[in-house]
Order: sequence, then C-alpha cells, then structure tokens
Amino acid sequence: ALSGYLTHPPSGTSGAKPLVVLVHGGPEARDYFDFEQWSQYLASNGFRVFQPQFRGSSGYGKAFAEAGYGQWGGLMQHDVTDGVEHLIRPGKATRGNICIIGASYGGYAALKKALGMASDDIITAVKDSGLRGRGGAGFPTGMKWSFIPQDNPKPKYLVVNADESEPGTCKDIPLMMASPHTLVEGVIISSFAIRANKAFIYIRGEVLHVIRRVQAAVAEAYAAGHLGTDIHGSGYDLDIVVHAGAGAYICGEETALLEGLEGRRGQPRLRPPFPAVAGLYASPTVINNVESIASVPSIIANGAEWFSSMGTEKSKGYGIFSLSGHVNRPGQYEAPLGITLRQLVELAGGMRPGPDGQPSRLKFWTPGGSSTPLLTEEHLDLPLDFESMGEAGTMLGTRALQLFDETTCVVRAVLRWTEFYKHESCGKCTPCREGTWWLVQTLAALERGEGSESDLDLLLDQCENILGRSFCALGDGATSPISSSITFFRDEYLAHLTHGGCPFDPAASTAWAATTAGAKA
Repeated sequence: ALSGYLTHPPSGTSGAKPLVVLVHGGPEARDYFDFEQWSQYLASNGFRVFQPQFRGSSGYGKAFAEAGYGQWGGLMQHDVTDGVEHLIRPGKATRGNICIIGASYGGYAALKKALGMASDDIITAVKDSGLRGRGGAGFPTGMKWSFIPQDNPKPKYLVVNADESEPGTCKDIPLMMASPHTLVEGVIISSFAIRANKAFIYIRGEVLHVIRRVQAAVAEAYAAGHLGTDIHGSGYDLDIVVHAGAGAYICGEETALLEGLEGRRGQPRLRPPFPAVAGLYASPTVINNVESIASVPSIIANGAEWFSSMGTEKSKGYGIFSLSGHVNRPGQYEAPLGITLRQLVELAGGMRPGPDGQPSRLKFWTPGGSSTPLLTEEHLDLPLDFESMGEAGTMLGTRALQLFDETTCVVRAVLRWTEFYKHESCGKCTPCREGTWWLVQTLAALERGEGSESDLDLLLDQCENILGRSFCALGDGATSPISSSITFFRDEYLAHLTHGGCPFDPAASTAWAATTAGAKA
C-alpha cells in the first residue's frame, strides 16, 4: 500500500511536498520496523518525513502542526487511532498529501516471546492455562496439540475452523472483522508449537467481507516479516492459506471441513483414524476454532496463571458470549466463563419492553446455539460453564445465547431450526437424511394444528432413533431443541391442537413489532 502511494500520489495536493509521518509504537516496534531506514528512503524520494516523539491519536494533530500542516491536524485524529492491530499501517489520508505509517503498541509481542520459547513449553503453557476448545465441544486445547505424533515424518498442519454457521452463533466472524491480527498471531504461535509449516484458515464462503479482511491481515503479516521463511531470524518457516469454503453447515464438522479443504464434497469421515494422526492429506493435523486460536497470544503474553485466574475451576478463562433476540442491546460480550445469563442480560440493557412498557419476560433461551437443548427463565442464574450446563441437561456449545420472550411460539421457533438442519444434512447417513425430513413433517403438522397428542410421542420416538445413531453431531443437534421444548412446553404444543393452529401472532415476536399482546385473543 505504501509503495502504491509513492508511485501514484493522490491528486488534489496543495503544492507542498507530500508528508509521511512515522509514528513510533511500543519499544518492540523497532525490532520489526526500521524507522531510520524508512526515513532515509522516503526522503530520497522527495517526501517530507516527520517522526513525532509521542504516542496516542491526539499526537497526530501536533505532528501536523509542527510540520506545517496544522489546519489538518484535528481531522486525522478521527481517522487514525492508537492501538491499531497492524504492525505497519499505511494510513488513510484525509488530505491528498499525507500518509501515516505507524507501529501498534504491543502488536505481535506474544509472537516475539513465543519464538524464544521451546515448542513443548508453549504446549505446556496452553495446557496449564486450562484453555478448552471454544468451538462447542470444550476439549482441552493443549492436550489436543500434544496428540500430534512428532516422530511422524509427514508434514504437520494447523487448520482453523472459521466455518461459523450455527443459527444464533455470532462470535468468530465479529472477532475476525474486529481483530484479524489476533487470529493471525495465534495461528503463527500455535503452528510453531506443533511444528507445522503450513496453516489453513477455512472461512465460510458467504462471508466475503470477512475473507477479504483476513486475507489483508495475512498479507500485512507477510510484509512485516511475521510469516514466510526464517521468521524474525528464528529459523522457523510458516505459510498461511486463507481458504473460502463453498458454504455448507456440515463443514463445521472437523472431518467434513478437511474433505472440503481437499476439494471433495463436505461429508464427515469415519473415525478412527483421528485427524491428529491422519488428517489433512493423511498427515497429522490440529483443527481448532477461531476463538481458541485467538486466545493463545494472550496466554503466551500474560502467562497461563493469568488466564486460569478467570473462569471456574474446570472452565478456565474468558470467552465471547453472543446475545441475540429479545434484548435491548444484542451483540458480543467478552466475559469470564461462569458468568450467568442474568448478568449478561443486564450488560445487554435488559429484555426489550413489553406492551406495558416494562421489560418483557424471558420465556426460553439457548445456551450454545440452536443445537443445544433449551433452557427457561428458571435457569437464569446458572453459571455459563461446561460443567453447569451439562448438569442442567444442555451444553455450553458456542455460547450463542438466543433469548425469546413470551411473544414467541416455541413450536414455530423449533420448526424453523429443524428446517435448517433438514436442509443442511449432507445425506451421508440414513438417520439424519431421512430423520430430519420426518421431523419437519411432524412438526409442521403440529404447528398447523393438525394431528393428535400422540404425535408428540411420535416426535420423541423419531428423536430417539436419530440421537446417537447419526454419523456426526448434526443429527444429535437437530433433536435437542425438539425434545427439550416438549419437556418444558408440552402444553403449548397441545394448545396448537385445541386452537386449530398457532395461538400466537407471528408478527409480535419480530424486532419491528409494535408493543402489542403476544397471543391472539
């Protein structure tokens, strides 16, 4: 980007020589960025170079004032902020003849520290931190890394699962958009730990803006010397490939992801062998979620004890909780594991107003996306950790908290989720391929008010024939909201039969609904 600026300066300059401001970052910035060399190079190309001896976005105004561009100083404060994730940032110019090159404060500092450690020590640190997989299963991350057979002569691979597709799950995509370099730094450290020289970031194909964001971050990491051969003189080589998937929910399953990465149809593989022994290209492979890998730099930078000081005894650290649905401020909230839904709802501004202007009442919610069994208002104060959710008969999953108030028909919500699973089934196994189809038929009839009470038992029987019998967890996930909703809301299912259809106004649960009563008269 800088070379493009030098060879094709923007038009509309005031006649003054273009100014390049070299902004110093933290003390580690000089290890990666030779300010003096850049200053000489730019000056020889006819550019005015200024190196302010201060930090912070407010300093840019002072830089321009001292360099004779005082009338523009205030504008740049809004366009360039300190703490940027890039080590080198060719800045945007608010006027045609200004370019800023900055160094972030602490950017890739964890990588510098990791390159001075032994690979096994990094794995030990991640083990000691208690980090568990953030993709849903919660398997200890360091333990997964230690399964890689280092005596295997085949190349080792790291694959990052960024195929976020679960209904309600919205954490990895915002993370990659907000801080892609955190992920890239985590990939480099993790690859170094498992002795991999090639890493892949598999991103869902529909999110093109995210793909471009991560590709740009990877390119910047190459430019800064964090990727490629002999990274910062360590003797370690690493290349990262950003791969766009074809758009299939099933590719969130790790072995189906590997199939897609190898160019085949995304379908789960029979295990064993497990990916740690024979994964990508039949070589030892670690597959981790985006958030899992993005947590690694903070563990290395701050220490395992710092990370394990947060969370609960068996669910250590922090995580991103996605709140959506009937809350005032839906979004992503980073908090220690073990926080309660009540606390998160308070952070999100409470439940949305009801018809009387007061906060509406929580009816049901999902702790980890649509594939986890539902919970109700009585579970508001349960700690959101792996153990507490398991004891409550559900799973923490991806911490995708979808909240529904009393305007929502649980039968309609469950039907919508089940239609998704039917559509996304890869068709490899009969229980999932045929079972999800029949679940939709039965649920749709009940939602229309057709059938009888015995159809609820039929639904549960169908779920029992899918649960634990499908080739992967997709079939199990499809049954979870159905069986749990019948447990908590059997009377609501029966009300559809007595009412001759859904007793709820479907518009009342929407975001644009007026404050009207949720149920029809």
